[in-house]
Amino acid sequence: MMAWLHDGLLAPFIDFGFMRRALYGSWLLCLSACPVGVFLTLRRMSLVGDAMSHAILPGAAVGFLFYGLNILPMTIGGLVAGLMVAVFAGAVSRLTIQKEDASMAAFYLISLALGVLLVSLRGSSVDLMHVLFGTVLALNHDALALIAGVALLSLVTVVIFWRALIAECLDPLFLRSVSRLGSVVHFLFLALVVLNLVAGFQALGTLLSVGVMVLPAVTARFWLKRVWSMCILAILLGMLACASGLLFSYHCSLPSGPAIILSSGALYLGSAAIIMLKNTRRLKHYSH
Repeated sequence: MMAWLHDGLLAPFIDFGFMRRALYGSWLLCLSACPVGVFLTLRRMSLVGDAMSHAILPGAAVGFLFYGLNILPMTIGGLVAGLMVAVFAGAVSRLTIQKEDASMAAFYLISLALGVLLVSLRGSSVDLMHVLFGTVLALNHDALALIAGVALLSLVTVVIFWRALIAECLDPLFLRSVSRLGSVVHFLFLALVVLNLVAGFQALGTLLSVGVMVLPAVTARFWLKRVWSMCILAILLGMLACASGLLFSYHCSLPSGPAIILSSGALYLGSAAIIMLKNTRRLKHYSH
């Protein structure tokens, strides 16, 4: 039994450096992305997070076009593109009749098409798959340093602006009525989303990076009500999904990024099934 546990669960991370780097990188990503995902869920902007994950693609593609698969230019390009989309989408929603989700959807479609086109100008289908789906098993020390820096900056920002972020997510109109910082906090929140998506892009690509942000957060929402406890549970669920996804991909020779997201999805579906069954039994009890 102990030998099976060692060979199945521990040996891949002990014996292979690329598995350890993938685990460290994905866990660092969970530390920063999962709390941001909780705020994104409370703000009812989960799908906006998906749109923002595609918004970074043109900037990353420009970096790739000039420097290839170099981490720094692609990161800077993705960050600039994501922030520009956040600003433009916010301006459209404030100066026209368009709602923010509609403007985000428009920019998301434009960004996705433009990014794929730019990558295709220079790269092959392999390069395009790398940009879209990431390569968590190929994380190097530079990528780990970037993710660690983003995690530190994100956590410090969340701690400093904790109350303002909660007010922005739960009642943004109230925050703007009592403080002039409402718009500033909203943009800061979107900047945190973009920053974590750029970090996640290095490991999971633009299409899947939002998964590690949103899925653990919505799963934690099933079980807890307090924001701080949801953040902690989301981090733990994200770490569990990353470890199990990496092991699943290792033993079954499957792509690691989708395996991580599917592991997180399994936790979500399992939690949803348990809660629905529990509520169904409660309704039957009250009906009798």
